Amino acid sequence: MTGTSHTETELRRQASLGAIAAGGGYVLWGLSVIFYKQLDHVASLEILAHRTLWSVALIAVLIIGLRRKAELVAIFRDKRTLATLVLTAYILASNWFIFIWAVNSGRVLETSLGYFINPLVSVLAGVLILGERLTRAQMLAMALATIGVVYFTMSLGFAPWISLYLAVSFAAYGYLRKVTRVGALEGLFIEVLALMPAAIAYLAYLSSHGGTGFAHDGWYTIFLLMLTGPMTTVPLLLFTYGAQRIRLTTLGLLQYLVPTTSFAIAVWVYGEPLGQGQIVTFALIWIGLAIFTFDTWRRERELRRMIVA
Repeated sequence: MTGTSHTETELRRQASLGAIAAGGGYVLWGLSVIFYKQLDHVASLEILAHRTLWSVALIAVLIIGLRRKAELVAIFRDKRTLATLVLTAYILASNWFIFIWAVNSGRVLETSLGYFINPLVSVLAGVLILGERLTRAQMLAMALATIGVVYFTMSLGFAPWISLYLAVSFAAYGYLRKVTRVGALEGLFIEVLALMPAAIAYLAYLSSHGGTGFAHDGWYTIFLLMLTGPMTTVPLLLFTYGAQRIRLTTLGLLQYLVPTTSFAIAVWVYGEPLGQGQIVTFALIWIGLAIFTFDTWRRERELRRMIVA
């Protein structure tokens, strides 16, 4: 009895630590808006190049320190997995670039909208690619999100292409990484390694055509550009640690911390305008997400009951 009680206590402790870690990772991703805003004087492509190079350096140290070299070598021997990771690398790079560019162009609200839409786009991908069936609640959530995007387009006169691209590209990235059985750390290392030649080539080009922000904008800019590595890797490690210890429903709820944090920063820190078009759009998507999340929680609870029975 004591042994069982001790096991349950340990499981609860691990779940609590997992929730804190995953939540912390998501909040850091949300707060990264403020971080990248400090680099708005540096070209977005240069920031992306530095994010790649400093991530390579940091993850290499972590792989050596955590003794994960064997797992990394195994990936290099699997040509199909390697090819998939090269593809995901460029999908991820495009997502990073649009995000950085949008933040530094004063369009943080649109990035927030994109990451609110992302879970629903992932569900749609499951329908189109895997032939999954939508529940009525999921169909209602998808319909509300679609109406929200259409309303945004009609009221403001342009489609929220930043939001849509971030949502679709991240959903595609998530799907490909899900079907590619590699560790988060090793997979990210291969991805940034695949991007490294292009990053070096671009920085070399800038150096020979007027110079880089890293070389000319002072120690504060240098420090921030070096931090792009930890700002990429640390949230991922926290997320991975948490994901291994908490339920999928909990993880799904926590993911909304990213766009919620970005939304709050956009409105209350940077004063981005929140007109009627944005308010209605966000309201429709929030209602859709609430329905979607409740449906996911209800179905997971029923599944657990069936397993116990």
